[in-house]
Amino acid sequence: MENSSKKWFSLIAMSLGVFMGLLDVTVVNVALPTMQKAFNEPFTQLQWVLNAYTLVFAVTLLIVSKMGDMYGRKKVFLASLILFVIASVVNGFAPSLVVLDIGRGIQAVGGAGMMSLSMALVASNFDGKQRGLALGILGSVIGLSSASGPLVGGLLVDAFGWESIFFINLPIGIIAVLMTIRFVNETPSYGKDQKIDFIGMFLSAAALFSGIYGLIQKETHINWAWTNPKVGGWLILAAVFLGLFILAEAKVKNPMMNLTMFKNINFIGSVLVAFALGSGIYAFNTYLTVLMQNYIGWSAFDTGIRQLALSVWSLILGPVVGILGNKFSKKWMIVAGLLVSGAGFIFLIGQLSPTMGYAQLWPTLVMIGIANGIVNPVLNSAGLEGVAPEEMGMASGLLNVFRQFGTSFGVVILGLVEADRYADVINQNAAGLHLPDKLTNGLINAGPFSGHQIAFSDALSKAPFARGLQQMVIKAFDQGLIQICYVAGTIVLIGAVGAAIFMRERKELVE
Repeated sequence: MENSSKKWFSLIAMSLGVFMGLLDVTVVNVALPTMQKAFNEPFTQLQWVLNAYTLVFAVTLLIVSKMGDMYGRKKVFLASLILFVIASVVNGFAPSLVVLDIGRGIQAVGGAGMMSLSMALVASNFDGKQRGLALGILGSVIGLSSASGPLVGGLLVDAFGWESIFFINLPIGIIAVLMTIRFVNETPSYGKDQKIDFIGMFLSAAALFSGIYGLIQKETHINWAWTNPKVGGWLILAAVFLGLFILAEAKVKNPMMNLTMFKNINFIGSVLVAFALGSGIYAFNTYLTVLMQNYIGWSAFDTGIRQLALSVWSLILGPVVGILGNKFSKKWMIVAGLLVSGAGFIFLIGQLSPTMGYAQLWPTLVMIGIANGIVNPVLNSAGLEGVAPEEMGMASGLLNVFRQFGTSFGVVILGLVEADRYADVINQNAAGLHLPDKLTNGLINAGPFSGHQIAFSDALSKAPFARGLQQMVIKAFDQGLIQICYVAGTIVLIGAVGAAIFMRERKELVE
């Protein structure tokens, strides 16, 4: 087989791995109600099916990236793929929620390896203009897999039950394993004679765990103050571990992370954009889904179908922007993409109302989808430019860490913005409806997500003030979402300015 054809088959293998790994971050959301009935557990416990994956995924990204750089990215990618598939099958047969949570954590280790090393493998298996196109295609798969979770999950759960979201990974995984063995070229084992930096690995994992866990605690308990030891304590601990990590890496002979990477101003710009992408666009998608399902009232499947207006652009634009990135400025393509998403947020502000439908929503979906379809593929390519071959795995891992940490950070910050505005509107309007204080406080404490369930419950739907109450709750959520749009728009604007200032053109990197 020609070497050129082999390259493109290797890209298919890596794309399949990435698609599974990222799809499983979002696909589970749709299955949670069904899982709750199957395991008969409270919803707060079900959240750990999501949190276990998010937490372990972020914590292990840098470790598996380094192992790939040291011992060969193909070997570690393949091991991650096999681990992911085995864990998926275990999850499908899970007899209890505890087994499922543990399985999700193990699955996340495989997902992290597939995600972080796929970009580095593409960069090392392709060169020249083909590298930009290949990274663009991989970027389109990343965007598509993240956005299509509700649709895929809705289809599988409705047709085959919650177990199917895990079992579907078995046939796809077997194909990906066989194709990886056959078509993906191994990279040199750059660190085979080096000692493993166990201290660096522990400190990096501890810092990421503490930071993400602190944010999860805040997200789960929105009324807890940042100064609460169960929130602020974990975040302070994350800062301490990060400081120790930096000190340790500066002294170790063969560090896990070469800190001089952060002297590369282009790389600084890239991680800033990755963080803005996560905290501005990906975090916003969480509240967009809540709007569509809870407040407009579409089913998970109908929501997924309508969100194709957002997700399809990743598939269409990935290869296109990969080619254009070889001819035009990647930096300004990223700036333009982020500004388009900002325009989408601003447009939605003028459309939100209790009676809004798809006609008012789809232009925002299109603008955010186009932005993601442009920025994600180009970012992967631009972020690895100027990075030494032996450090591409770590660079890829860092881009993913900042994207993932940005998403977790954004979900919390946007959630606080939503909850604060929601509470203000409830307080302002409750007196006019003559609601009992107990009910008003209950709606505020429940928050914008559970508050909707209370307002539209069978018991309250029969009350004389039911319609006014329901309209008030919808208005409160919409007002909160308007504030979210302002904050998310500001985040992507900061990302655009950061890209314009810090990112460099290819010729500048060569010089």
